[in-house]
Amino acid sequence: MKKLLMAVALFVTLGLNAQTKFESAMQSGLAKMKESKTADEMNATASFFERVADAEKTQWLPYYYAARNYTIAAFMNPSADKDKTAEKVNALIAKAEAIEKSNAEIFCLKQQVAVMQLTVDPMSRWQSYGAVASEAIAKAKAIEPNNPRPYLLEGQYLMNVPEAFGGGKAVAKKLFEKSVELFGNYKPASALHPSWGKEQAGQLLAACQ
Repeated sequence: MKKLLMAVALFVTLGLNAQTKFESAMQSGLAKMKESKTADEMNATASFFERVADAEKTQWLPYYYAARNYTIAAFMNPSADKDKTAEKVNALIAKAEAIEKSNAEIFCLKQQVAVMQLTVDPMSRWQSYGAVASEAIAKAKAIEPNNPRPYLLEGQYLMNVPEAFGGGKAVAKKLFEKSVELFGNYKPASALHPSWGKEQAGQLLAACQ
């Protein structure tokens, strides 16, 4: 009995140590992400999260943050090969989705990647990638109706779409209002889960006034 209790205690201790190691790495990555100001710094942060993800293999969050940082870096760099970035990001998203299915944050990321690819050639790509972006946001809303980020991303996209095609500031304003409202009561599942967007939603709403 004593040996059994010792074995259980050892198992619990090892589990807690592994969890602490993962959480420590994630906290370090989130700090790096907050400090990153350039595309190169965002790419370096993405690589850090990718290493954490590959070391863990059972956690979706590092794959998510790696994909998000690569996407942000591509948006920041006008000369970035956005289609090549999308291939890498979509591979990371697939790994995250294999671990965490039906996740609103992952669908938000899918929308951002589609919009990124659309910007390469808006005139020829708006129908195909626009449809992918819209579908991703619709799924994010269905999965988590009280998540403010789908409304923020949808508003951000439609704000830059001509009124003749269903966009414009008036349409975007309602979505930003909804996002700001939801941010008022929104609480991430943990300190490691996505929490971004509140400040951006407020700024974009102000820009639509």
